[in-house]
Amino acid sequence: STIPYHNLQNQPKQSKNKASKNQSNSPNANVPDTSQANQATRQRNPTQRNTMSLSGTGTFCPPCSTPSDTSHRHLWLPPQANTSASDPIALGQLLLRNSLTNKKEPFVPMKHRHVRWYTCGPTVYDSSHVGHARTYLSFDIMRRIMTDYFHYNVLYQINTTDIDDKIILRARQNELLRQLEEDGSVDFEKLVGLAKEALEEAKAKSEEKKQKIEKELEEAINNKDSRARTEQEGLLEQHLVKRKNLEKDEVQIIEACSGNDRVILLKAAKSVLAEKLDREKGHLITDHSVFNQHARKYEREFMEDMTALGIREPDILTRVTEYVPQIIAFVQKIVDKGLAYESNGSVYLSLDAFQSKGHNYRKLSPAGPGGAATTAAEMAEGEGALAGSSSGSEKRNPNDFALWKASKAGEPAWDSPFGPGRPGWHIECSVVAGDILGENLDIHAGGEDLKFPHHDNELAQSEACFGCQQWVNYFTHTGHLHIEGLKMSKSLKNFITIRQALEHNTARQLRIMFLLQGWDQPMNYSDQTIDDARSKETTFKSFFREVEALARNDYLSEEVGWRMGEADHKLSEAYLAARQTVHESLLDNFNTKEAMGAMLKLINEANQYLRLPNAKPSVLLLRAIATYITQILKVFGVVNGGDDFGFGMGGGTGGDADANGNASEPYIDAMVSFRDNIRNAALEAAKGGDAKAAIQSILKICDGLRDDVLPKLGVRLEDRPTGTMWNLEDPEVMMREMAEKAAKEREIQISKLEKQLVAREKEVEKIKNSMVQPQDLFRTDEFKEWDEAGVPITLASGEPVSGGQVKKKKKAIEKQEKAYKDLMDKSGNNPQELLDATQTEVDAIKFKLSELSL
Repeated sequence: STIPYHNLQNQPKQSKNKASKNQSNSPNANVPDTSQANQATRQRNPTQRNTMSLSGTGTFCPPCSTPSDTSHRHLWLPPQANTSASDPIALGQLLLRNSLTNKKEPFVPMKHRHVRWYTCGPTVYDSSHVGHARTYLSFDIMRRIMTDYFHYNVLYQINTTDIDDKIILRARQNELLRQLEEDGSVDFEKLVGLAKEALEEAKAKSEEKKQKIEKELEEAINNKDSRARTEQEGLLEQHLVKRKNLEKDEVQIIEACSGNDRVILLKAAKSVLAEKLDREKGHLITDHSVFNQHARKYEREFMEDMTALGIREPDILTRVTEYVPQIIAFVQKIVDKGLAYESNGSVYLSLDAFQSKGHNYRKLSPAGPGGAATTAAEMAEGEGALAGSSSGSEKRNPNDFALWKASKAGEPAWDSPFGPGRPGWHIECSVVAGDILGENLDIHAGGEDLKFPHHDNELAQSEACFGCQQWVNYFTHTGHLHIEGLKMSKSLKNFITIRQALEHNTARQLRIMFLLQGWDQPMNYSDQTIDDARSKETTFKSFFREVEALARNDYLSEEVGWRMGEADHKLSEAYLAARQTVHESLLDNFNTKEAMGAMLKLINEANQYLRLPNAKPSVLLLRAIATYITQILKVFGVVNGGDDFGFGMGGGTGGDADANGNASEPYIDAMVSFRDNIRNAALEAAKGGDAKAAIQSILKICDGLRDDVLPKLGVRLEDRPTGTMWNLEDPEVMMREMAEKAAKEREIQISKLEKQLVAREKEVEKIKNSMVQPQDLFRTDEFKEWDEAGVPITLASGEPVSGGQVKKKKKAIEKQEKAYKDLMDKSGNNPQELLDATQTEVDAIKFKLSELSL
């Protein structure tokens, strides 16, 4: 394999002084080190010297033996690794940002090279959005690097949350909306009244919420509580977004109420009606199948989305509803230890008892001793959307959290020793992960927003049950995905579903976009970030096409050695340096951004090499570079298939013959049609036609073959000064590129036509104004008398026109005389004909614009 175990590839680095000392005893001590790889290493750490190992960290040591008189062996100077280096990456250690310490730590599995990895899965109450794609694509990339590059043995588990406050609420609302839609007794007039009531209730609730946040913000400012102030400012910003969404809903509802279409009104008022119906009738929904069917629908949709994104399936998939007996036993064990207590049918973890046993709380997001600084907003997030106002009075400590919730009317329930109820939000992950992966996890992963309360509470209840101080060794969290400055969120209605994103972008482009970001850092989702990903994809594609065309030739029929002198050496050093940078980047917390940058830089070096005058490129070296880049992109999940290098056909037809060889038929048809067109154009010229026109026709036919016919068959042609280069690609990808190119050209054409339209409309107006004879310019109702030149002298009221105004009017008439004369000269004394022709141009431009818009 060309991708080695990381701990075998890297060796420790050595200080400059010690390296110098060792080298002074070696025969190579005075040999200058000019390699680009060594220079790059020294730039990273100026204490580095000669490279003798794959990691660039070896030195020569004294001879291992002295030849005797009878020995036929000559002196050998063995390379020696430097064991005094302190850089973990130089030692070949994988660094992983651990949320438990908030810094990068050397990764050490608990047993051999086995990695037990648990990732929080989706709460399946609605369609997944690009924020979810960011999390699961990032972990997929990290998992691939761990398994396919570093060769760890990863056991990867994901859990589906299929019973939760959000699921219960959304399932009830959808069921009640369905019942309303089918209720024939609610005619349009009654529905209008219901929608207006729901809208007013929603507005009142929104205003109440706003006043509450503003009050708490004012208190935070007065108390100089910066943490509370920041929290309330964030909540206010989010609430104002929700308020704007409500205002948009109001406009649509009022408009729908003025019509007579029941379906349109139900759609416009869906959000406010759902909340009203649930408040009034939610307790009547008791059928478990309502909640189960809702969860199954969105669970399947999520898994289909993951497949569409090219994300590997987990090794183990679990569901909360299939673990209720184990959850009850888990909770009972904590109660039996005296670390949890029952209250009104619910069970809460006692933080006071938990901490009295020497445990720590809020390891991921510290907030004072024992979580004392936990805010009301944070607690509300932990309790869930259906928590009653009395839940706080059930607790011994306000920060205690539910392990088991007593079910209220309208909520699914399971029998338990504590009474009918359902699992708390956090308990599920502890139980399913503990059951599958054991009482100690190597890695636990999730999104940044799960740190508190979900993951902190997971840690507390797991350590309480298992009696350990550390349930998880490494906690990893992906950064938030922002859109227009705010976290992408369903509650803010500022999200783009994964399916919507895939309508405009390929899964490969989305993956490249995330590869170009730090997985543990926040990022913005915008046209700029996706355009950058497309640009990088094009760079890779172009390079692969270039090398493919070179490799297609019979290089053995020519000189095979390096024929470009220093340029060959420079490219080979760039190749080795790039491999080293990629390797060290992946060791450094899966830094794919830097790794991608190193490969793109290498491609740039290769492109410069290929563009040198009289280039005689080393095909094997370029193929090695393309193959290596492809292998890394395969590790990242960007490339699929078994090709040596390149993106492959991506599942397109691309000429793979079927059992009957029918795949060749489209190519034969294309060639026959092309030949017919060329032949007909040539015959037309031979019969005495216009030879120049025939040549233009033939060139146009050739361009049509390149631009319209062959792309549909998965063949790309590129005209070069040295000839035409061809490559096979996925027809769907090429058709999408053609569509995008056509759309851009259409936008450019529309922009040009719009400018032309403005100019021609101004010309029409100018002609109309210039057609007025100078002496008639001021013959309007404003005046009563004029002189022989048409200058007004008396106003309609009988008063004389002032001297200043007379002068202005004379100048205006003189200007009109010039404009009139110019028009007559330009139109050949037929201004109406010129006006009609110009108006025809305006109409033609408008027609073209309407066609392009369609």
